[in-house]
Amino acid sequence: MSNNLEKILDDITELKKEISEELEKKKRDFKYKIERGKVTFEADVLEKQRIFKQNLILYLVNAKFSSYIVSPFIYMQIIPFFMLDIFVSIYQWTNFPIYKISKVRRKDYIIFDRHKLGYLNTLEKFNCLYCSYVNGLIAYVREVASRTEQFFCPIRHAKKQQGSHDRYHLFTDYGDTESYKGKLKGIREALKKIE
Repeated sequence: MSNNLEKILDDITELKKEISEELEKKKRDFKYKIERGKVTFEADVLEKQRIFKQNLILYLVNAKFSSYIVSPFIYMQIIPFFMLDIFVSIYQWTNFPIYKISKVRRKDYIIFDRHKLGYLNTLEKFNCLYCSYVNGLIAYVREVASRTEQFFCPIRHAKKQQGSHDRYHLFTDYGDTESYKGKLKGIREALKKIE
């Protein structure tokens, strides 16, 4: 890997650290803590949030008619997403141990905590559960797929790929035979050390 690319990757790592620090400051600003995986707000904050909670009946009455038409098509997607969840989890549980690839912790990707927000009504909380599940699932599936790709085919594409995963930079360049043959074992070994 070139020195310039290494510097850029180091800069990205540093920026991610800064983002994490800024998000920690937001926890203090909005007066919540995470203890043993559970989110808790200070009492005065919860009371303030409840003031902004919209009545469910008014929420439904004020909803656009188009929302009622598209809602079934949105919610019925839960079936294929749930099936995807099951099949990808089975795939990981059966294949990753054989190839000594560290398993992806599903709970690190699918997170349900928005129901603690006092300013959301019941339907908004339900919608947040749905979005948390689907987006978390997609991130989980992507991580399982990216570890699979790192093991079986760690070669960058010739064409620019939108939204490549975090370990894509470890892959060998397209067309670089020597690098692929020389680095494949090391790239695979890195999968055993993922926490």
